Order: sequence, then C-alpha cells, then structure tokens
Amino acid sequence: MHKPLTVLTLVLVLALAGCSWSRRAEPQPTPAPDLTSPPTAIAVDPGPFDSGPFAAPAAGAYVGAWIKPQEFTHGGRVDAVDGLEDDLGRRLDIVNTYRRFDELVGTKADRHFVARGSTLMVSWATGDNRSIVSGYHDQLIRDQARAIRAIKRPVLLRMRWEMDRPNLRAQMWSPQDYVAAWKHVRAVFAAEHANNVSWVWCPTAEGFARGDAPDFYPGDDQVDWTCVDVYAGNLFQPIGALMGPFLRWAAPHHKPIVVGEFGVARAWGSAGRAAWLRDAARTFKANPQIKAVAYFESDPEGNGPNQQFQLTGDPAAFKAFAALSRDRYFNPPRPRKRSLNPG
Repeated sequence: MHKPLTVLTLVLVLALAGCSWSRRAEPQPTPAPDLTSPPTAIAVDPGPFDSGPFAAPAAGAYVGAWIKPQEFTHGGRVDAVDGLEDDLGRRLDIVNTYRRFDELVGTKADRHFVARGSTLMVSWATGDNRSIVSGYHDQLIRDQARAIRAIKRPVLLRMRWEMDRPNLRAQMWSPQDYVAAWKHVRAVFAAEHANNVSWVWCPTAEGFARGDAPDFYPGDDQVDWTCVDVYAGNLFQPIGALMGPFLRWAAPHHKPIVVGEFGVARAWGSAGRAAWLRDAARTFKANPQIKAVAYFESDPEGNGPNQQFQLTGDPAAFKAFAALSRDRYFNPPRPRKRSLNPG
C-alpha cells in the first residue's frame, strides 16, 4: 500500500520535474507601446555648438554610462567600468560618477579613467541652496574647484542633477534659490580658474511633463549642455514619448544635449527591453542635438523590478545596447587631448 504524499514531498517532486506552474510570467505593458513607428524627431539642430571645454562632436553622439561597482573602492570602480567595456568591445567616451557635496573629484579611479581617454561626468549632490548662496560652503566649493582644475582635462559637471525632484524641495527651496546657488558656485569656480568645466543642467523627464523643470534653468549664459534623465520604469513608453516635453523645450536653445541617465526596467522583460533600446538608438539619431548619452547600468539596492535597470545578465537587452554602442553614429572621433591649465 502506497503512503500518501505529503505536501512537502509533492512540492519537491514538482520542482524536480521542472513544473512551470511556479514560474512568474514577465509583466507586460497595457497597452503595449509601439516601438516600431518612426522615432520622435524634435531637437533637430545639429550645431555646431559652443559646449564649453568638453566639445560636442560635429556629428553623432558619445556613449557613456554609470556602472555600479560591487565595492566603492578604486579597484571596484575600475573593475566595473573595465568589465562593461570588455563586454561591449569598446571604451566608454564618458564615465559618470556620483559625488556627495563633500566628496572631491580626483580619486585614483577618476585619474585612471581620464588617463586612458574617457571624460568624467561628475554628478555632484550639492546641498542646501540658501546656505550655498550665503557663502557658508565656499571653502568646500573652492576645494572642489581646485580638485577639478587639477584634472587638467575637460570635465562635465552636473551640479545637483534632478533638482526638480519633489523629494529635494526642502534643499532646493525654490527654482530661484537653485538658480542663485548655481551662479554662486560658478563664480567660485571662475575665481579658482577651474576653466576645464562644461556646466551641465540636468532635470528629470518627469519635471518637463509636469511643467516645473524649466523654472530651474539658470539661463543660456550659464549652461554649456542641457540634459535630461529619462527612464522606462513605472511607465513603459517609447523614450521619445517620455522625453518629448524636454526635447520640445530644448530645441530652441542652441545647446548640445546629453542624456545624462537613461534606462529600461527589467520589469518589462527581455524582449521589451531590447525593443525599447533599439527604439532609443533610432530616437537619438533622429534628434541630432543629442550629442551624448549615458546608460544607468545599476540595480539600486532595495528597488523592485520597475526600478532595476542593469542590462548585464539580460542577454537580449544587453545585445541591443551593445549594438547601439558599436554603431558608427555613436563612435564619433574624439578631440585630441589637450591640457587645460589654470589661466
């Protein structure tokens, strides 16, 4: 006489048999976006542009990324970038790096990336705008200006990127306070002869959809590159739809555009992610004012699948990004190295 299977035994049997009932289906957008129609073309000004020390390419667009390291050490940062570059089969033009207000540029990893030919894009989390304008942080700002000056190569500086995020309002106070802080920091950098900085103004795509991001703009005389961070995270739409409001705003400004962060969440499945990235490549090409793009290669801790953007480990999606990175359009000639000394 056979003994009845226990619940635990039944689960083990089904698992070993490869039963598919326990596999969770990949979520699909409803309705599915059209990623095959002609891409959005709005920012069609090809330049040339006065983009500050970091010159925009005459044609095409540079490619960069933020790659979250396993350890935030010199070796960890270098290994993360080197690993992605090995998988892509090319060197990144731009390496994005994040810094707290009191973290200085010029680490061993920073100098490694610069020495081998990449450009640093420093995303600098400055602090309370009113305390900045008051002069309270002037020594810290001077120290950062000197540290960046010592790089002696062009640096893209995203001063308090995504300043339009609602969760930053306590520090920002108001768009007017942000603009005042921006001008104050630029004045300190000028006094320190940090003349190797291209100033990058970078709100979120959502801020342009809401309509409040443009209020933070410091002015054409203060900005070298306009910028946007855009993600298919909680909302799965083509990148042209997500950043369309920004592109319409940026088009009349005679400035090159850098897509400072872009990413597509793993929640949308490998096929959907790959299609989204192929459409992103077409959209970047259709908007020649876009002169640089940087992927956000990270799964931030504690985030659900709608906020996880790492492509490594997702073969179909990574293949689409690799194809973008190897496209001739995204491999424009780099300007010859030149030392930028104080003056």
